[in-house]
Amino acid sequence: MIEVFILSIIQGITEFLPVSSTSHLIVVSKYINFQERGLAIDVSLHIGSFMAVLTYFSRDILNFIKNKELFIKIIISSIPVMVVGFLLAQFNLIEEIRSMKVIGWTTLIFGILLYVSDKFNLEKNIENNFSFKSAIIIGFFQILSLVPGVSRSGITITAARILNFKRFDAAKISFLLSIPTLFAVSVFGIKNMLVLDDLNFSILNFFSIILSFAFSYITIKYFLRYIKNFNLNIFCIYRIFLGFIILSISYLK
Repeated sequence: MIEVFILSIIQGITEFLPVSSTSHLIVVSKYINFQERGLAIDVSLHIGSFMAVLTYFSRDILNFIKNKELFIKIIISSIPVMVVGFLLAQFNLIEEIRSMKVIGWTTLIFGILLYVSDKFNLEKNIENNFSFKSAIIIGFFQILSLVPGVSRSGITITAARILNFKRFDAAKISFLLSIPTLFAVSVFGIKNMLVLDDLNFSILNFFSIILSFAFSYITIKYFLRYIKNFNLNIFCIYRIFLGFIILSISYLK
C-alpha cells in the first residue's frame, strides 16, 4: 500500500508538471525495486490522472458547443503522438529508448530548452491565437514526449512558449492536450490487460486511481495558480540538477 501511495504521488504530481512522469516512475521503481509496479497499477495511475483533468476542465468540456473548434484542434494536435506511440508499441521499440542514460540526457537537454523557451515574449492566448497551425506544430513537438525524460507537459509548454503563448495559456493547452493522450494510454493499457488475461481489479487498483486522481487534481489547480505569477525557472533548475545526477549514476557505476 505504501508503494502505491508513493507511485500515486509521483504520477499525480509529475504527469502535469514539466518534469516527466515516466522518467520519475522508471527511476524510482528501478532503484527502490517496487513489488507492486505492474501493468494494472500503471493503468490505474493513468486513469486517475485522466479523471482528474476531465474533472478540472469539466466546464470547458461540458460547454462543447461553444468550445467545439478548440476541442477539434486538441484532437488534431494529439493525433501525431498517438500514431507514433502506437507504432513504437507495435514494433516493441518502447524499451529501446528507456535506458537511464537516455533519461538523463533528455531530462537535462529539454530542461535547458524549457528555460530558453520561457524567455520568449508573452503575447498570445488560447482564446484568440490557438489556430490549427499552432495545434499541429505543438502536436508534432509532443511526439518527443514518447522518449522518457522529455516530459509531455514540458515539451508542449515549451512548444507553446516558442509560439509566444502566455505561460498560463501554454499550461492550459498542455493540460487539454493530456485528455486524448491519457485516454489513449488508459485504453491501450486495458487492452493489453485483456490480451494478457490480467484484468484483476483489486483494492490496490482502486486506491491507485483515487490517489492518482487526488494528487493530479491538486497539481493542476495549484500549478495553474503558480504559473500566473511566476516563471518556470524552478522546474528548469530541478530538471538540470536531476539530469546531472542521473547521468553521473549512469556513467560512473
